[in-house]
Amino acid sequence: MKSSPCYAGCVAASKQHLFIYGTLKRGDVRAPLLAGQAFLGEVRTAPRYRLFNTGSYPAMVEAEALGLPGLAVVGELWAVDAEGLVRLDEEEAVDEGLYKRRMIEMADHRAEVQAYLYLQSVEGMPDCGDCWRGAC
Repeated sequence: MKSSPCYAGCVAASKQHLFIYGTLKRGDVRAPLLAGQAFLGEVRTAPRYRLFNTGSYPAMVEAEALGLPGLAVVGELWAVDAEGLVRLDEEEAVDEGLYKRRMIEMADHRAEVQAYLYLQSVEGMPDCGDCWRGAC
């Protein structure tokens, strides 16, 4: 995985580390929502999660809650300021209960990292495993 040399230590206290795994990733359709934020590198979660295909975007869930083995999901690490988090929470429909932004466990990163976890049922959705759209 490629990463910035200051990966964990260079983020200002006012920025939150955020794990991005789907349409917000660089080059994807909603990437412009991260304009002005700091890309820190490509990373993996601890092997506790899975991605499901909702049709036009992925849903990351805790695998254990579904009785499935967890995988190390591939994604990007970003440092996002408070204004950016408000914008992303709105985009991810946090207030409507579609996603919840919360701490997750990373494979190789000691700082606190948050991600958007899907709160709706994934029953009947295709399992993407550890990567959205085979872009990994």
